[in-house]
Amino acid sequence: MNRPTLLVLTLCATTVAACSGLKDALTAHVDVVARAGSQELSVTRLSDLLGKSTINVPINKDVATLVARDLWVPYQLLGLAAARGDSIADPKAIDAAAAGMIENAKLGRFMESVAAKFPTDSGTEAGYLAAKGGLYAARHILLLVPQGAAPAVRDSIRKKIDGIRAQVTPANFADMARKYSQDNTAAKGGDLGVFPRSMMVKPFGDAVAALKPGEISPVVETQYGYHIVQRSTWDQAKGQFAVQAQGRGRQVAESTYIAQTQAVAEVKLKSDAAATAKAVAKDPMAHRNDKAAVATYKGGTLTAGRLALVLLATPRSGQLMQQIQQAPDSMVNQYVTNMAQREVLLQRADSAKVGLSPEETANLHRDFTQAVAMSWAQLGLDPKSLSDSAKTTAERERLAATRVEAFLDRVMSGQAQPVPVPAPLQIVLMDKYDAKINDAGIDRAVERAAKLRASADSARTAAQPRSAVPLPGGAPATGAPAPSRPAPATPTPARP
Repeated sequence: MNRPTLLVLTLCATTVAACSGLKDALTAHVDVVARAGSQELSVTRLSDLLGKSTINVPINKDVATLVARDLWVPYQLLGLAAARGDSIADPKAIDAAAAGMIENAKLGRFMESVAAKFPTDSGTEAGYLAAKGGLYAARHILLLVPQGAAPAVRDSIRKKIDGIRAQVTPANFADMARKYSQDNTAAKGGDLGVFPRSMMVKPFGDAVAALKPGEISPVVETQYGYHIVQRSTWDQAKGQFAVQAQGRGRQVAESTYIAQTQAVAEVKLKSDAAATAKAVAKDPMAHRNDKAAVATYKGGTLTAGRLALVLLATPRSGQLMQQIQQAPDSMVNQYVTNMAQREVLLQRADSAKVGLSPEETANLHRDFTQAVAMSWAQLGLDPKSLSDSAKTTAERERLAATRVEAFLDRVMSGQAQPVPVPAPLQIVLMDKYDAKINDAGIDRAVERAAKLRASADSARTAAQPRSAVPLPGGAPATGAPAPSRPAPATPTPARP
């Protein structure tokens, strides 16, 4: 399985933070960026990692925070656990850390049970003829019209498709589409498959809806060009329609149920809900135990900590976190409202006794244990290897810390790929062992790294060979010695 490069992690910034408040002695030590157990990440060390990196990672606060928070801290905590022989496999801790993932699975199962109770079309011919769920199937022949085309060009294309329309029949439609259509459905005889009417631009959707199965439309003009449309017959569409109808039916059922839930949830947002949500999205790990209320709903309160756990468990969480931070408050408030409604759905799922089976729970614990072992192996922190090389716990901790630093050196020089530590594993580590980030220390590290990079760039520029190629006009390139020129010839006096 391919692992992400540091630059990818920089762009995605997917997961977590290691700070739990800076109201302690750490704030007094601005030469320290982070602590993990007994280990410290100094300003000098972080700035060297960034400023002397041979893979030219961007030097800014986001990248510095990522290296300190998402790499150095979890790696050092993994080393601490390995040195102490701690498997980090407490079932209760795993379940708590993976609560968001477990809830997502529970909600999926609950909504399946809800959808099963709604009457849906199983993909019958009667359903297709009546366009149940707004589903249609069609073929088309498309002649594209270039944007900004002159009237004469449009008229020419229109005459051509009128001529094609005069020749098209239900029997030869697919062949004519293969011959004339100018989009990527031509090879399939113009077949568009089964689709919701709302998915198509309005003139096209209206044209399909006006046809009976097998009928062919007049020429239809859309923003793309000119179409000839045939609504597919039942025999042509039945295979796809059965699958689409069932899926569409479930979507409609779930949407209906969720709308009913929204109507009774009585969600009320706090005045600072958007600002709090953006702060959580910026650093969800720091807010995982935050009890501040973001919204209330019938039967409970949505806290910043709950919002953080949901974010950490969301697929493509990094992308969502960035979107929340950049979105207008109105959109963020809608997201918070949706999360409060999610809490109501979870209450209903709990009332319905929906949950993971014992086998699924065992698989979750197994996957967690495997993630620990894999992370140890990739970082060179296998507990047996540490025990073979160091006798006491203190010696093993020092050895583990040294190996982490060596691994980060390889990452920043492009000799190794960073090891992403899953969010549930990070949560267990952060809850069990002490870890903190010093924001002021990160600022100082960024400032020093920028100077190191600038100095290195200047040194490289000075070391480059000078060019002796003259610039236009005969002037040599900057820094190049002026080429020698022959002395001008002495003019010969004119003879009388």
